[in-house]
Amino acid sequence: MNTAYRKEGNFEKPYMTMNGIAMLLLVFALFASLFVVFPAMVAHGSPVPVITVVAGIVFVLLGFFALQPNTAVVIMLFGDYLGTERKAGLRWTWPWNQRRRISVRARNHNVETLKVNDKRGNPIEIGAVVVWHVEDTAQARFDVEDFENFVRVQSESALRHTAARYNYDTGEDHEAHEMTLRGGADAVVEVLREELQARVQIAGVKVDEAKITHLAYAPEIAGAMLRRQQAEAVIAARSKIVSGAVSMVEMAIHGLSEKNVVALDDERKAAMVSNLMVVLCSDHDTQPIVNTGTLYN
Repeated sequence: MNTAYRKEGNFEKPYMTMNGIAMLLLVFALFASLFVVFPAMVAHGSPVPVITVVAGIVFVLLGFFALQPNTAVVIMLFGDYLGTERKAGLRWTWPWNQRRRISVRARNHNVETLKVNDKRGNPIEIGAVVVWHVEDTAQARFDVEDFENFVRVQSESALRHTAARYNYDTGEDHEAHEMTLRGGADAVVEVLREELQARVQIAGVKVDEAKITHLAYAPEIAGAMLRRQQAEAVIAARSKIVSGAVSMVEMAIHGLSEKNVVALDDERKAAMVSNLMVVLCSDHDTQPIVNTGTLYN
């Protein structure tokens, strides 16, 4: 992670707290000592030993805190950052130290469907889900006001910017091998993840994964774009049929001439080519016509 931009002190550092079980045993020992000092207070009439023991018990009890796995506590003293404790279990620190919990578990953020314009200006709808977690608790606590809201806002902004960089789909007027939102989904989501990571890095957040959950043309142009796609599909199919028909006609004429099956002049070759092209390219079944005369009548 790039740390060149960080201000001194605004990065996570470990803070060693005490074992809470050991301090709990100390509390039990102080409670047990009351049975010793209380009779002494009655005998001598001085409450100082009892007050001292009770104050010690209260002091120790105020320093306890518990940590679950994948949870961290930021420790501060009068606004100064001391460090972060990540060790799970019962822990103890000085009672005057401030403690702020931050979860470092993986979280999901669902970016609601947005309406944006793609590279060609066509309105589209796009949505995504982002998986992230807090990596640097000091940055998350001190470098941004609200790191959760920061991730939400930057996720939407990054998704809008990424969608505007690509066309929705390929077409006859697009460059060959051009990456599109629909055709290059895996590459696009990686670009989205990298851009979002660059935006939220200042908040100490690591983006684990980003996936597009919804991608479609906006309703106002969906019908027109569907017809366009159908027309492009028909044109592509027709081009393939014509290309195949030309090859078959060429093979037929070459075979007839090579094997001397029949001698055809240019006019009859043209008629044969016309008939074969109609048969091969027609959408409907052809109706054969039997010629009972000569080749020329």
